[in-house]
Amino acid sequence: MITIMKMFEHLNWANQQILEALKTIGDRNHQSKRFFSHLLLAEEVWFNRLQGLDSNPQAIWTELTIEECSNLVKKNKLGFAGFLAGLTETTLEDLIMYKNSTGQKFSTSVGDILTHVALHGQYHRGQINRQLREDGFEPVNVDFITFVR
Repeated sequence: MITIMKMFEHLNWANQQILEALKTIGDRNHQSKRFFSHLLLAEEVWFNRLQGLDSNPQAIWTELTIEECSNLVKKNKLGFAGFLAGLTETTLEDLIMYKNSTGQKFSTSVGDILTHVALHGQYHRGQINRQLREDGFEPVNVDFITFVR
């Protein structure tokens, strides 16, 4: 459970680092903002699923404005913080029933969902950094080791 908590501390820090970089470059990098929007919207979808709320259909590839991204960064951080505060070793094994974006039904443990959310975000932050570099901007160091230092 300590690992999951640390992963979400890193997730929140890394999201903030990316947000600040995107604020600086403004609308000069739509692809990075699209990846970041997706990352945040997917976090919201998974949080809704953990809460037992319907997550379909949600357009998770919508490009948000920087202000909308900023608001969603805060909303997701608060939502997951509250959820994690009530987490126990036992509840990590609880199964969550949900439908994916195509309507298929799944059952996944809370721990596996939380791990997915953290890893999914890191994957897309890597894409954001690749896109930033390709567009002539400095990538954002969101490595875990940088966070823990």
